[in-house]
Amino acid sequence: MTGLTARYELRLESILRSIEELVVLESKSREEAPLNRLAGYVGGLLGEVAGADGAVESIPVAGYGTHLRAVFPFGHDKQARGILVIGHLDTVWPLGTLARKPFAVDSAGRATGPGIFDMKAGIAILLEALRSISGVDGGGGLSTRGPVRILLTCDEEIGSPTSRRLVEEEARRATAALVLEPPLSGGILKTGRKGIAGFTVRAIGKAAHAGLDPRRGVSAVVELAHQIIDLAALNDYERGVTVNTGLVTGGTGVNVVPAEAVAKVDLRFHDQVEGERVVEKILGLRPHLPGAALEVSGGVNRPAMARSEANLALFAKARQLAGEAGMDLREQAVGGGSDGNFTAALGVPTLDGLGVDGGGAHAEDEHILIADIPRRAALLTRLLQTV
Repeated sequence: MTGLTARYELRLESILRSIEELVVLESKSREEAPLNRLAGYVGGLLGEVAGADGAVESIPVAGYGTHLRAVFPFGHDKQARGILVIGHLDTVWPLGTLARKPFAVDSAGRATGPGIFDMKAGIAILLEALRSISGVDGGGGLSTRGPVRILLTCDEEIGSPTSRRLVEEEARRATAALVLEPPLSGGILKTGRKGIAGFTVRAIGKAAHAGLDPRRGVSAVVELAHQIIDLAALNDYERGVTVNTGLVTGGTGVNVVPAEAVAKVDLRFHDQVEGERVVEKILGLRPHLPGAALEVSGGVNRPAMARSEANLALFAKARQLAGEAGMDLREQAVGGGSDGNFTAALGVPTLDGLGVDGGGAHAEDEHILIADIPRRAALLTRLLQTV
């Protein structure tokens, strides 16, 4: 891996320019036209690498953008099982953020810009790795043990509503999945992720004048307050279960007993069985106040990505490869979800967090560490070669 790291150090300026080109193409989730533009740009770059043997497919989805699916045989049967690389084109940043938060390089060796850490830099090092393997960078091609499949989606940040089927379809063809999400700060890879469920809890009461006849009313806000307390009681930090009521609305006026109140609830869990148990509890909530009613909807959006033996074995391979360049790679299970949850739930060995080190995902200080780019590009390349 040392030779590859040196190669990417020589190409660092070019890779950084590629990252900048991706960052300036703003791509907030559900912004169809900008996401189509980014997909067209990245698809063109993938096509340059794929050549005559490869295939790049654009999958437009009305109201969302375009997913990209590609296969690079690299001398193997295109239909054979191979490694799957997953990333996403969308970010959380509103269009126009670039005007106040442009791509920049600071004196501390950091590059900043909306979506740079999550995950424009990850896409850039994937493109660079593919160039190296195919030989289009002029450095001579590299061998792989099978075809490489790529899936870059346009809706991961909003729960993958239109791409989950594609992710699972590609996962069933794969021997392993590599996810380009950013690592934890310090370059820590992710071998496990919590499952995620979301719910809407709607309390229904009865409106009345708050001054003239309050006893005729049934407060939906009070009913919802009882439910929020019940939901908080489901937290079990020892088992990794967290229940968060993150958004509450209700009522029509300060002088009206509210007839309706709504809460949005987030559930996260490490263990799938435990998660399903809590899902049943939430869906089974019952009203406290006489005359009140409840409507509860929702369920699991992403299954848990267990910190399995298969995932840890894949990490051990990555750690061995990183050690060739003097990197002390570490791993951890985390609370956030990704498309890796879907691949791991199908039993496919999955390694997440393979993007460039940095920090501030979804935050104002989002950044990558420029010095880490060659190391991460080299690690990804070696994984594509050897897994």
